[in-house]
Amino acid sequence: MTDSSAGSGAGDHGLLFVVSAPSGAGKTSLVKALLEVEPSIQLSVSYTTRAPREGEQDGVHYHFVDAAAFDRMVEANAFVEYARVFDNAYGTAAATLREELDAGVDLLLEIDWQGARQVRERFADAIGIFVAPPSLEALEERLRGRGKDSDDVIERRMAQAWDELSHHAEYDYLVINDDFSVALGELRCIVAAERLREPRQARRHAATLARMLNGR
Repeated sequence: MTDSSAGSGAGDHGLLFVVSAPSGAGKTSLVKALLEVEPSIQLSVSYTTRAPREGEQDGVHYHFVDAAAFDRMVEANAFVEYARVFDNAYGTAAATLREELDAGVDLLLEIDWQGARQVRERFADAIGIFVAPPSLEALEERLRGRGKDSDDVIERRMAQAWDELSHHAEYDYLVINDDFSVALGELRCIVAAERLREPRQARRHAATLARMLNGR
């Protein structure tokens, strides 16, 4: 048995969805909305060294730790993926991820392209979804509109946007977040399609299929 997630249902592993996007593309809002309408999917809570933003809770949005604690976890090989972005570090605990997938839980990871690449090395069946803005102009407008970052930070994020966008081909799905409701609908379609793949459905409905094939 490998680390690859095979799918949920009787006897199956959970699905692992990996969602990435340039900062400001609307990924976090889309993920939050998806989790509200698809309660059977759980958000995998990552570790980070950045300070909590207003309204964020430790253990809910992230596990907030200092740089020294994060480095100790890296040295102990505790992460299935980790990355350092804009002077902060982010990582996903491997043991927790495996335990939840083994229990048949469908998980969603909200991470950058570097982390997504590391996850795919360990979980080959991870389903990659890249969220892109409709334009770089729209991206900058969103970054400035949320009023959370300084001009210097926004300039750094915009400078990184092109590089992040260049990795979209590494993912299984591409969602352009121009209209929020349309983008959310597309995410739901992706989840439904992955859950309806033949091998998963065949395992889930093995008894029913066997009866029909046997003429009963």
